[in-house]
Parts: sequence; structure tokens; C-alpha cells
Amino acid sequence: MAHKRNMQFRTETQKLLHLVIHSLYSNAEIFMRELLSNASDALDKLRFLMLSDKGLASENNDFRIKISVDKSGKTLTISDNGIGMTEDELVENLGTIARSGTGNFIESLKDAKDAPSLIGQFGVGFYSAFMVASNVAVITRKAGTEQAFRWESAGEGTFTIDPAERAERGTDIILTLKDDCQEYLEEYRIRSIVKKYSDFIEYPVQMDVEKSVPVEGKDDKYEKQIVNETLNSQKAIWMKRPAEITDEEYGEFYKHISHDYEKPFERIHYSAEGATEFNALLYLPSRMPFDLLMQGDRMRGVQLYVKRVFIMDDAEALMPRWLRFVKGVVDSSDLPLNVSREILQQDRILAKIKSNLVKKIIDSMKSRLESDRAGYTEFFRSLGSIIKEGVAIDYENRDKILDLLLFESTATKPGEYTTLEAYVSAMPADQKEIFVLTGDSRAELEKSPYLEAVRKKNFEVLFLTDPVDEWILPNMPQYKDKKFRSLSKGELPEGSDDEKKEQEKQKEDFKALVEWLGKRFEDRIKEVRVSSRLVTSPSCLVADEYDMGAHMEQLMKAMRQEVPKSKRILEVNPAHALVARLNGIHGDQAKAGLAGELADALYANAVIAEGGKLEDPVGFAEFFSRLLLEHADKG
Repeated sequence: MAHKRNMQFRTETQKLLHLVIHSLYSNAEIFMRELLSNASDALDKLRFLMLSDKGLASENNDFRIKISVDKSGKTLTISDNGIGMTEDELVENLGTIARSGTGNFIESLKDAKDAPSLIGQFGVGFYSAFMVASNVAVITRKAGTEQAFRWESAGEGTFTIDPAERAERGTDIILTLKDDCQEYLEEYRIRSIVKKYSDFIEYPVQMDVEKSVPVEGKDDKYEKQIVNETLNSQKAIWMKRPAEITDEEYGEFYKHISHDYEKPFERIHYSAEGATEFNALLYLPSRMPFDLLMQGDRMRGVQLYVKRVFIMDDAEALMPRWLRFVKGVVDSSDLPLNVSREILQQDRILAKIKSNLVKKIIDSMKSRLESDRAGYTEFFRSLGSIIKEGVAIDYENRDKILDLLLFESTATKPGEYTTLEAYVSAMPADQKEIFVLTGDSRAELEKSPYLEAVRKKNFEVLFLTDPVDEWILPNMPQYKDKKFRSLSKGELPEGSDDEKKEQEKQKEDFKALVEWLGKRFEDRIKEVRVSSRLVTSPSCLVADEYDMGAHMEQLMKAMRQEVPKSKRILEVNPAHALVARLNGIHGDQAKAGLAGELADALYANAVIAEGGKLEDPVGFAEFFSRLLLEHADKG
């Protein structure tokens, strides 16, 4: 008969134990997740070995996990009827980290084709129990043996192992809870933790609870009874084949994970096989989730499970920020984890999973865009501003994301949209660029002088009226070899040979006026030039190609951001009567006063057309009143 053994943790184990208790885990409640995960592992091991070990074939296969509470003794016990451990395995698994039970088990079965994939390494998660317990005892009996053993430690560097009694195979982990951790003896607390972390474990997690039940034969009377209740649903819907799941079941699961009671826009359920294997069940909401703007820096929407055990909901490890509205579950059985399952390192497998998920979501959205334009349009109206962020932050998928965007344009009716693919397909042969115009609304942009020249040529212009458009536009260099051109910035591309000749002649004819205006407004503008974009308007202000546009400045100011000062370029329309009149009198000293007023009027017109504010609105109002009065007198 074995006798009591007093042993010391190995040095590296003591260091890890201190790390776990004091700094590794940020949330103490996950100790239960770790212990339930280990219990599930023990059941996995036994179930697998029963298939090949004739000595275990007769073992009871009623696999279960049991949680027991003793409030008077301040103990919480988690039991399983899994594989159990021998005395030597207790020393190896709980006395050292270097060689763990699960690690050795996987090593011994690495050549087995149907070996179960097991979570983590047993010894690591086990030590999380010391975050809440002043003492931990483990009573275990290996399947197929008669002798049980008791392992016990206060987590202070030593442990003991004694012979013990246990009626059946399996393991009991008995935690004597610290005074400030008594909450984990409460039924509601245990229920909430199991529901949060271990709801989808394959085996039933059971607990004795007190219930009021009708007295037999007396329906109007009730009595208290202790009932063995299963706390977890065991419904890992994402592990099933889609053909086995009804639309109603899909809908109920979406409500469970999203708290959204509207029908989702799209669901994506698939299993990835090959070098990286995982199961995923993802949902795209039909409209902006109510909690999306309250997440702060952390994204919550896609939950990561390993072997049906919840690992984290900090979804940025699985999903780029532009897809933060996606809800769902990803379950990987071979994802390598570090010692804390809540701190996943960015590794190759995780990156591969993320890449596959994003590709699947993009393909799904593109398919809906093509097959259900009306439904996709409603989806995009609600979530398009977030999807557009991907253009600026997801360079790997930028071209595919551009295919998902919808825009109103000069060729669409109000409230209707076109795509970049449709735009480029409809471009006439002499159009070389994609023309865009940013502003607050379509109604405002339709009246913009910036449209005049391209509208005359029947070129389509995209209206970018979402505030985020200003941020993504610099990240949209081109689409299908066609560059984007903002009509409110830079110079328009040169036209035909005849147009070039006409523009050169106009520049020469108005050269003196341009120089005169440049000197008059040199403190307010960068330069003056003859415009190729204006047809009916006398003047406009444009930003240099790489300067901040007027609409962007307005957005920045609205957010109380400092806006760097940048001067605009004043363009004048040589075909306009006002400009022609000014060109004829600006050098006449006798008409200097009128020339100055006309010049100021040109500049004021350009500022107003841009949506800016006049520096002297009162002076402009007086000038405008005089013009009206003179016109009335002449009439």
C-alpha cells in the first residue's frame, strides 16, 4: 500500500503558479472554464481509449461532469468520470509543467488517424484554481484500476499525495474557496459561468439544485426537492452539418449570441478542412447592431471556442475592424494557445483562420449583391459606412471590398445606387478616370459648379456623401486600372486636341487678368487659373491635388479638430460674361473701383459655391444690395 508523500513543485512550476495566481488571468471566474475543460479532456481520453482497449470496453459510458457545493465547508467540487490518473501521473501532471498529461497523450497518439483533438495542456489550466482557492485537493482513480489517490496543496510550493478511496473511475477537484471568493458557491453565479464559457461542451455539466415541485396528488401544494439539473445546452450547432439544422434553430442561435431579434441578413456556416481545420457559424445583421458604438477599443461579436469551450470574445484576433458587426462562433481544435487562453498570440494558424473567414464573408456579401440587390441595398444603407473602412485598413482585400460598395451618381435616380463595376463598364472610350464629388448630400452636389464640364460630356460622377468617404478616398488610388479623380481638387485631365488648343488660347487671352487677380487675393489664395471645369458658373475654388478639400475641412472642424491652413486655387470661367467684362476693365484706372468690386464678387461667389463662409458677409451684402439697386434703376 502506498504511503503519504510530501513533495515540492519544480522550480518552473512554482514560477508558473505565481504567475497564474497574480498576473496571468485578468478574470478569476475563468478557473471554472479551465477545470471544466480539463474534465472534458479526461472524458475525451477515456472515450477514445475505450474504442481500442479491450480492458476498458466494459466501462460505463454514461459520461458526465458534476459540480457540487458545500457552503458550510466553503468547498466547490468539480467531478468527472473520465480517464482518471495514477499516482505517477499525478506527480507528472500536477507537480510539473514540463510534461503534462494531455501533451504526452497527444504525443503517444500522434500517428493515430482518429485521435481526438484535446484542449491545451492539463497542468496549466489546473493552476488557475489557486486564484480562488486557499487549498486544492484532487481525488482521482485511473480507469481500469482499483486504487485511488489524493493530491493536495495550498499552492505555496509543496504538495502531498496519499492513497484514497473513490467508488468509481474519474477525478474530483475540491476547492476550499478563499473568503473573498464565496460568490462561486452561489447557484446563480455557477449557472452564469457555465452558460458563458462551457454551454456547448459535449458532455452534460450537472449540479444538484433545490426546486419547488408539486406534491403528488395535491397540485395546489409544493415541496422542496433536490433535483440533478444539467446546466449546459450541449448544443454545438456549428459542429453539425447544415442539412441537420433547421432555419428556426439557426435563428434561435443568432438571437442567443447577438441579442438581436430581427432576422439576420446572411448566415455563413462552413467547415474548413486541410492544413487548417475549423468550424465557423457567422451571421451578418440586417442593420447596425445597437451595441456596436459602445464597444470602445475592444471588438465583441465573434467568439472563439476550442473543442466547444469558450476561449474569448475579443474578436479582433479573428476579424478585422471593418467587419466588427459580424456575430458568430469559430471553433478550432488544433489552434495553439499560450498559457492563458484569454491572451491568444497572433500566430500563423490564427492568421490563416482570420484570412479564410474574411474571404468567406466577402464572397457571401458579393453573392447577395448580385442575387438580391434590393436586400443588399438595405443592408448597405445601414452598415456601408463601416464596410468602407476596410478600403483604408485592409489592403490585402481592398479591391474585393471596393466591389461591395454602393454609390449614388449622376446616372442614378435619388435613392438608387450603382457599383464601381457597373460604373467602369459604362464609361465611354474617351473617359479615362472615375470622377467623384464629396459633399453632405446629393441635392447639394447636383447644384455644384464642379460638375459642369463633365456633365456637358455626359461623364458619370459618383456622389460621395458619407463622412467616411473623405477618409477612404485617399486609399482608393484606382479600380480596374482607372484612377479616381475628385472634381473639387487638382486640374481636370486634358481633353481633345481641339479643346487643348482652345484652352491654350484662353490662358493667353486672360493671362493679364489671372496675374492681376493673383496679386489682389495673394493673401487668401494659392494661385489663379483659367478653368476647364466651369461651363455656366463664373468662378470656383478648388484644392490642390494633395491638399485637404473643403468638405474634409468642414468635417474636421465639426469634430473640433485642428485644421491645417491651406490656400485654395481660384478658377475663373473665360466663357462667363462677368469674367469677360472684368478682363476688359481691370487695367482701366478710371474703372478701378468697379473692377475691384467685380473681382470681389467673383471670389465671394467661389467661396459660397464651395460651401465656405465669407470673411466679410456684411460688406458683400451691401455690395449685392447696390448691384440690385443699380439694376432696378436701369429697369
